[in-house]
Amino acid sequence: MAYESLREWMKELERAGELKRVGAEVSPKLEMAEIADRAAKSGKGTKDAGGPALLFENVAGYPGARVLMNQFGSEKRMQMALDVESLEEIAERIELLLHPVAPAGLMEKLKMLPKLAEIGGFFPKTVSAKDAACKEVVLREAEVDLMKFPVLTTWPEDGGPFITLPCVVTRDPKSGKRNVGMYRMQVYDGKTTGMHWQRQKVAAEHFRDRMRAATESAAGAVDVMALTAGGSVAAVDASSVPQHVLTKIRGERMEVAVAIGTDPALTFSAIVPAPPEVEEYLIAGFLRGKALEVVKCETVDLEVPAHAEIVLEGYVELGELRSEGPFGDHTGFYTMKEDYPVFHVTCITHRKDPIYAATVVGKPPMEDAWMGKAVERIFLPLMRLTLPEIVDVNLPPEGVFHNLMIVSIRKSYAGHARKVMNGIWAMGQAMFTKCIVVVDEDCDVQDVAEVTLRVANNIDPERDIQFTMGPVDSLDHASRLPNYGSKMGIDATRKWAAEGFTRPWPQMLTMPDEVKKKVESICKGLGI
Repeated sequence: MAYESLREWMKELERAGELKRVGAEVSPKLEMAEIADRAAKSGKGTKDAGGPALLFENVAGYPGARVLMNQFGSEKRMQMALDVESLEEIAERIELLLHPVAPAGLMEKLKMLPKLAEIGGFFPKTVSAKDAACKEVVLREAEVDLMKFPVLTTWPEDGGPFITLPCVVTRDPKSGKRNVGMYRMQVYDGKTTGMHWQRQKVAAEHFRDRMRAATESAAGAVDVMALTAGGSVAAVDASSVPQHVLTKIRGERMEVAVAIGTDPALTFSAIVPAPPEVEEYLIAGFLRGKALEVVKCETVDLEVPAHAEIVLEGYVELGELRSEGPFGDHTGFYTMKEDYPVFHVTCITHRKDPIYAATVVGKPPMEDAWMGKAVERIFLPLMRLTLPEIVDVNLPPEGVFHNLMIVSIRKSYAGHARKVMNGIWAMGQAMFTKCIVVVDEDCDVQDVAEVTLRVANNIDPERDIQFTMGPVDSLDHASRLPNYGSKMGIDATRKWAAEGFTRPWPQMLTMPDEVKKKVESICKGLGI
């Protein structure tokens, strides 16, 4: 079913016994995060792994406020959020969308019409303000105050409270397409936050495109990008940039809107590594099987989910950066202070008695582990468009998704594993992958023990490990430079004579099927 709002989703969670209400007084400073962390790590290795979703109804210092956490924190809830029986169903739906069977005759073509009409129904639908629940309360100017909301501080050394589950909406200045991304936002005061869009994210590219446009020439754009490291640092020496260009950049604003507490399909879509030309609103419609309703903002030229709990409207100034962090991150370490753009809030709209949605990230497994596994399943058919030899991928939560990718392939020629590594490093957000392990198609990449056995036995380290340089994730504290460092590929496939391996390659141990069948009843009697 398509959940119209966070509230509909919560009702379904409660009906399914997946939501626990917390009546005890709990502080949004550290205490909620600790409870959510314990829930996320409970039941590890069992069918109850991930614990329940949590609705805090007695928030210390915020009378009447409610906070929802761990809403995606189990396999069952992730399946419920996307309305599937198995996360594999998502990949199957995308495969059908990407590779439709060509109709053979007139009747087959007619049968395709309902499917085409269904796809047309996934595009977002704009509704009027009177039909948008997010407009029940509208606050402008002096009424704008972020401190009214129970924004969480999740770890003791955090630089302050952070909005951790926002859907950040920007518009591509060239194409006009909207992007919805999820970037943490440190709350500085009642009217400003940090905007931690990492360097290679789509919203950051929108920001850079605005900077390039302000320079008025290709040479000027090259100068500004080089001097500011792509808009991420203040220029130490801007003498080569004309003063009128600097003035224009410093006076230029980029409009931004932020939705907090949206329906689960949209919240999830904000983290999907989709191509820039595909709007996340469309992805949400596809996942929901129904168009997402959006509404125009009050003070910026953007559309936001009509039934969001809270909407923040405002802008970032192209020439303004401010120190952001530290922040306890999903790597299990703190991300240290660094300069990021500043979001200025011009208007807040929200539902009556809004529910604040949040998450806590840290040492896995946590809520984001289940979200990441769903992303993995969605990413697989998209990867196969470019690398059809890929059989399966695994992004283990302990590898925090961008540090380790295990890939099985149908190896067809010498050097094939290295071709796949380089293809992955050239593929969107997969460019951040620090370590790629490639195995043969007969290895189950979801069985980490089996993968470990293959890697430990199948490699000659000097021959089979490849290093390369390139962009790395902004959260990588070990790289030699911020956002730039080395990556490693391990070819754990069987080596061929065509690759220079001339020794005999032994067979792996297996028991004949007839023996297995013969002892089956004996084993059942023994309870093994």
